[in-house]
Amino acid sequence: MECVCKQIYKEIMFSREVARTVVGIIGNIISFVLFLSPLPTFYGIWKKKAVEQYSPVPYLATFVNCGLWVLYGLPMVHPHSTLVVTINGTGFVIEIIYLSIFLIFSDYKKRVKIVVVVVAECIFLAVLALLVLTLVHDTKIRSTIVGSICIAGNVIMYASPLSVMKLVIKTRSVEYMPFYLSVFSFLNGVCWTSYALIRFDPFVAAPNGIGSLFGLAQLLLYATFYRSTKKMMAERKAQGEVGLSVKPAPHTNIQDGV
Repeated sequence: MECVCKQIYKEIMFSREVARTVVGIIGNIISFVLFLSPLPTFYGIWKKKAVEQYSPVPYLATFVNCGLWVLYGLPMVHPHSTLVVTINGTGFVIEIIYLSIFLIFSDYKKRVKIVVVVVAECIFLAVLALLVLTLVHDTKIRSTIVGSICIAGNVIMYASPLSVMKLVIKTRSVEYMPFYLSVFSFLNGVCWTSYALIRFDPFVAAPNGIGSLFGLAQLLLYATFYRSTKKMMAERKAQGEVGLSVKPAPHTNIQDGV
């Protein structure tokens, strides 16, 4: 009887590991799409040669967040977290590209702010890695320290669009809140929460659960103000066309009448 119970337990654990791996792979795919979802926004910035009212805050938050999760997923910090490292390492590189585009097309003051924040984030990551890997020699304690900081970083990343959400409510327009970024933020949070619940990891479950709620809030805002945004953009376009169709009166020189 004892052997049967052990066999059943092993099968259950194997099934959970398989399920966790599958959900993790799906999470990697969704996260990758999430990282790529701002591409239309950056294409527009590149085309217009200006960042307009787009904020670099979500990308600065994601940059440091990816760095934290790469550190957390390292074998010497939290073993068996390869899928966490792969996607966050990819995201780290993608955010560098996005921030570079912001630097190119921002004004001087905004460039300085971005550079200062990026340098501060890099110093923070380097110091944290150095202290954890040299002063702490137990993976559980390392996981707890880095994981606790990751929770804060993940919540900041998911909450970073709050400034944009405030703008949406103020202007009743979702023009500067990318739709696909909101959709995949929500899906990403749901997927990684599921991943963390299969083999319970509170450091992954807590921030991604909160992230799911932030993503849902953005989608609700989008649904609320989508029609008013379309109306405002149509009116703006119509005004522009009217302005182009009205030609200035020809300049008349007084001497012509002499």
